[in-house]
Amino acid sequence: MDLARPVTTTATRGRLRSDAARLGLMAVPVAFFAVFFAYPVVAIVLRGLRGEDGVWRLAEAARTLARPEVRDVLWFTLWQALASTALTLVIALPAAYVFARLRFPGRELLRAVVTVPFVLPTVVAGAAFLAVIGRGGLFDELWGVRLDGTVWAILLAHVFVNFAVVVRTVGGLWAQLDPGQEEAARMLGASRFAAWRTVTLPALGPAIAAAALMIFLFTFTSFGIVQVLGGPGVSTLETEIYRRTADLLDLTTAAVLSLVQFAAVGGVLAVHAWTVRRREATLRLVDPATTARPPRGAGQWLLIAGVLLVTAVLIVLPPAVLVQRSFSAGLGYYRALTEEDGGAFLAAPVEAVGNSLEYALAATAIAVVIGGLAAAALARRDAGRWVRGFDALLMLPLGVSAVTVGFGFLIALDEPPLDLRATWILVPLAQALVGVPFVVRTMLPVLRAVDHRLREAAAVLGASPWRVWREVDLPMVRRALLIAAGFAFAVSLGEFGATVFIARPDNPTLPVAVAKLIGRPGDLNYGQAMALSVILMVVCAVALLVLERLRGDRTGEF
Repeated sequence: MDLARPVTTTATRGRLRSDAARLGLMAVPVAFFAVFFAYPVVAIVLRGLRGEDGVWRLAEAARTLARPEVRDVLWFTLWQALASTALTLVIALPAAYVFARLRFPGRELLRAVVTVPFVLPTVVAGAAFLAVIGRGGLFDELWGVRLDGTVWAILLAHVFVNFAVVVRTVGGLWAQLDPGQEEAARMLGASRFAAWRTVTLPALGPAIAAAALMIFLFTFTSFGIVQVLGGPGVSTLETEIYRRTADLLDLTTAAVLSLVQFAAVGGVLAVHAWTVRRREATLRLVDPATTARPPRGAGQWLLIAGVLLVTAVLIVLPPAVLVQRSFSAGLGYYRALTEEDGGAFLAAPVEAVGNSLEYALAATAIAVVIGGLAAAALARRDAGRWVRGFDALLMLPLGVSAVTVGFGFLIALDEPPLDLRATWILVPLAQALVGVPFVVRTMLPVLRAVDHRLREAAAVLGASPWRVWREVDLPMVRRALLIAAGFAFAVSLGEFGATVFIARPDNPTLPVAVAKLIGRPGDLNYGQAMALSVILMVVCAVALLVLERLRGDRTGEF
């Protein structure tokens, strides 16, 4: 009598139930992305490639790429993204080393400070730099220097926003590398630089590549910063898609540019996924608490001083000047936010604060449910290629034109049974698309760290997949779930590209209100934009500080 057979059969049935449960978990995220991402994007692209008369305009679309103004936009988008990525790496890599390997007073506070810009809405980042280098800004008053309307303003603002990507991604890995390997190379006669070049740099290569790819992705699709700081002759793919769609109704050109952006983003995400898998598979990591040491020698103290100076000028100065400008008339600009002006808003601008909080909370709930289900489905490391393809699909909203998604909502979701144009849920749905990738990337590493044998033991004992999740996974990922919700809330609060199309004039969000006020002439409108930007910045900063308190173990990939 084979006593092992019933156990094997039970284990096999448990594994089959687990596979079926994973497919069931994937069904909801797949349906969500199909209806609220793929369908609107395809609808708006097809509207541009095929006219209302049903005739395809493929020849006209092909000629679009040959037009000089379109080639100029493509070239500027590419080179400013490459320049932004290179500049960010050069400026932020020394800071990544300082945070990873040197222990000094205020290090954790400084790490939180440099992370604030990453969760700030890009419109606020643009407003902060406008207060420093724009008309009537700090540099204009002191030295008569203005950079708004130039590519330098865009590059500096991109470094400001993406500085934390390098510190988090590269610095987080650097802190976990065993310093003993580099010390062994030095004992064998290698210089400090040679030991770093031959031992540490190859180990950091995948992390540097991953950070560079993410920065390139964010800057390639930049909208809010270019919209606020760029001049009439400065246009990226994203802003040109917006101009062609909203101002000129040239849907054919917008569709072609969207397809070009989609292809570029798909390639970047594929390379990024490869670098992440390579980083996970090849490195042996140690506890980061054991690798940081007090500074030794004047050189390391000088490096810390340099990082502090860069942080003060690039990271702290723009928000500080933004706050100062918002109070330049006392509380007058803040009081003006409570008054209806009958101009760009059908309600007092301050109502945008409540609108944004309500929308962001609803978007967070949607993103946590969709992203949590997706992360649970992707948690097993033995997932096939089709599951990894689903993982890449979840990242697409970070790179696909938000303008295309927003206008696609208006085009596609206007007929039963999905007639949502007049409903409030449209804005949270668009914001949730951006929040889901952050939820997945935060929860997935934690779920994969759960010992799969615990799940298998529970399944063998007869627990249902829901009970396995409740009893095994949930207690271990509760903190990661809270962190994911915080990230989803922050990015939903600052979403601008899609929301600018679908937010109603009587219910604007904070980023939309800031952009409209900046675009209107007059000192009062400019001051109100600064005041609203400060309010939005404070809300995002508070959310980040809460996240920092929760993520003492640096959980997740962000």
